[in-house]
Amino acid sequence: MAAARHATLRGVSVKIVPSVLPADFARLGDDCASLEEAGADRIQWDVMDGRFVPNLTFGPDVIAACRKVCTLGFEAHLMCERPEELLPRYVEAGCELVIVHPETLQQAHYTYRSIRELGVRTGIALSPATPLAFVEDVLDLVDLLLIMTVSPGFGGQSYIETMEPKIAKARAMIDASGFDIELEVDGGIGPDTIAGAAGAGADVFCAGSALWRYDSFAEGVADLRARAEAAWKG
Repeated sequence: MAAARHATLRGVSVKIVPSVLPADFARLGDDCASLEEAGADRIQWDVMDGRFVPNLTFGPDVIAACRKVCTLGFEAHLMCERPEELLPRYVEAGCELVIVHPETLQQAHYTYRSIRELGVRTGIALSPATPLAFVEDVLDLVDLLLIMTVSPGFGGQSYIETMEPKIAKARAMIDASGFDIELEVDGGIGPDTIAGAAGAGADVFCAGSALWRYDSFAEGVADLRARAEAAWKG
């Protein structure tokens, strides 16, 4: 039986979203099933093309294979050039949320609208040096804003604490907009950093390498959730 899901604090649902980038790729399906049993809220797929970022990871066929063994929501974080060319493939693979980087898009507004038209939610990811100005005029098309707290491309990097003011500005922007937009952070999220990100206003936390260092996924998900919720209550 999966652990209890999130608690709602100040109208915000704290969510723990594991990235499967640190997993043993030979047993991805097993890890997805274990993360669901551990009480994770959804799973992130870090899709890298070796061009926008210097790494290669998952394609839609791999994601589709794991979709068969897990009922959690999947989010695809597309760290690729020209992601719009493959959007339907990731939706067909079972992703209910597709996250793109505006730096890679030739027609950003059209791409955001196209994701919605495919029947899934739209996410926008901002690399550390990418300003919030890239999203402030398209909030009506956004379901999730992802603030990167490392440079995209590799797991296991150290959390960039100086991104916390950017997270706080993003929270203020979302709250002022009146739109229902999740604020996710991704990069270096672990027991020593999640409180800072939560205190700045994030409500969704993508954890990778740190989660694999716990004795079990259940322990890790519960601990990270508790630390984030404590920061929100504070």
